Amino acid sequence: MSTFPRRRFVGVVAALALLLSPVPAVAGQRAAEPPPVTVPALTDWTPESGSYAFGSGARLVADTPAEARVAGTLADDLRAAGHGSVPVVGGTARGGDIVVDIQPARKSLGAEGYELRVGKRLSVTGATETGAFYGTRTLLQLLAQGDRVPAGRTVDVPRYKERGVGVCACYIHISVPWLENLVREMANHKLNQLLLELKVKSDAHPEANTWGYYTKDEIRRLVALGEKYHVEIIPEINSPGHMDPWIENRPDLQLTDSDGDKQPSRLDITQPAAFDYYTSLIDEYAEVFKAPAWHMGADEYMLGSDFAKYPQILKYAQDRYGSGATPQDAFIDFVNRVGAYAAAKGRKLRIWNDGLTGANTVPVTAGTIVEHWLNVTTKPSQLIAQGYPLMNASYSLYLIRGGFHSDTEGLYDQSWDPRSFEGEKLASARGVTGAKISLWPDNGRGETENEVAVRLWSALRHIAQATWGDSHPDATYAGFTARGAAVGHAPGWRDLTSVPVPDGSYSFQADGVTFDADLARTADGYVTLRGPLGCLAVSGGRLTLNVPLQPGVQATWDGCSATNTLQRWQLQPAEGGYRLVNVITRMALSVTADGRIVQYPPDQHPPAVWQLS
Repeated sequence: MSTFPRRRFVGVVAALALLLSPVPAVAGQRAAEPPPVTVPALTDWTPESGSYAFGSGARLVADTPAEARVAGTLADDLRAAGHGSVPVVGGTARGGDIVVDIQPARKSLGAEGYELRVGKRLSVTGATETGAFYGTRTLLQLLAQGDRVPAGRTVDVPRYKERGVGVCACYIHISVPWLENLVREMANHKLNQLLLELKVKSDAHPEANTWGYYTKDEIRRLVALGEKYHVEIIPEINSPGHMDPWIENRPDLQLTDSDGDKQPSRLDITQPAAFDYYTSLIDEYAEVFKAPAWHMGADEYMLGSDFAKYPQILKYAQDRYGSGATPQDAFIDFVNRVGAYAAAKGRKLRIWNDGLTGANTVPVTAGTIVEHWLNVTTKPSQLIAQGYPLMNASYSLYLIRGGFHSDTEGLYDQSWDPRSFEGEKLASARGVTGAKISLWPDNGRGETENEVAVRLWSALRHIAQATWGDSHPDATYAGFTARGAAVGHAPGWRDLTSVPVPDGSYSFQADGVTFDADLARTADGYVTLRGPLGCLAVSGGRLTLNVPLQPGVQATWDGCSATNTLQRWQLQPAEGGYRLVNVITRMALSVTADGRIVQYPPDQHPPAVWQLS
């Protein structure tokens, strides 16, 4: 049985504790009337007498096409949140209506700010479509706590331009429904940028299509959801290091050391063919991604004194920039050439900071956005002084799958804000674009997606708060988490922990194969299948990040272990039965012509549809 109802009850109790806690009086504001509870918190709420009552007669009033788009999305979300069908109309508003208003002349609201007025009717005003949209997110959070909203007014403008989440769906495939949940949650909390390091299945380079890729249609649907919810989705193919997902079958493009050994994770930046290969991938990604940005990673290409093992890199640099050039200049040269290529395609380059060691004589092209995650020789203040826009992607904000987890409570208690970089706290926010949390799969089998989600939501709400407004709106972290519980999940969020069948003993039948197993729900919302010889698992083949990611690997019956995530399965309803998907490899079980049960990506081999009896 799902534990969601109990969690919801606990969240409501916590929220009530927050709402009933005393609030210091502010001049001109009655102490008994604190701002309504939202995440990010409202900072300039002016209370008024009365309230707005959302009822069956409510309409969404919008006159221009842009206003109608915002109102249409709001109508969809009101329906998804259980508030019924609310019509979108034009013309004069009446009591009980919700007015969406876009006034470009309201320059003080900026590109994303809004004004919310609550009385007999409710109005959301932005200078842009995005600003009006964010006002509707605040409205949805308020209605999640009840159909009556206290009267008052707020002007709510973000402090930072970039407010985001980074996800490495690299190597390890992350399910599309999980990513869709993330986009909805980000929008609900006014986060506007999602970095996805991932592999899109390539038509131009089929030799690179090792699992786990995404199809172009999957990405198109995800990008369309991001556009609807004002979340910019920026793609990344990490280069020239960490290129093994792309060049493991292209030894001709791999860097060769002085002993003649190939390095499958390192692209040979001295080869024109390597640059052509990488930029052809940029072109292919442009078919599905629409963001005016390209992230090339550029981290961890060389560690320590590794350049000494590759004399051809120094030669390349000196041939291009003179005898005083360093091997690092060849690396920067590659970054700049990728940046110029991306710029010609209308995309601004983004890179990680750790490759900027200061050992170069050639500067990175001005305007390149640097995402700072690691404390290295070149400090954040130096990068800003050199004119590079700087995003805070601090390692303290990381959630490593099966490894390090950000201490959200500790960061909140410290009043962390985007000026606090690894190795340096800036006195001013000048030059800082914003901040993001990052999800990385260093041990791909260490946690399941649902386990990651539990840890994610507090961190997500914290980064939303710290990048939009006051970094410490509540006296305690418990108060802040109660605030998040009151807001709840975004409309349209799907509970991915539900299991479609009860625990019990079943016979599984598909394509002429039958096996018997005891099915049991796991604490994270998946199932295990225990048979006479053990628990069904995927454990063979070559491992990547501790995960067997090779298609065609046979399912086996291994010794049962509560901690072995490779023994956990998702039952996906399908016509006539269910698909069995391994929750770590994200591949479905298929039946071969000779009766073996093997894992395959769904676009490579039709998944078996299992009948349970």
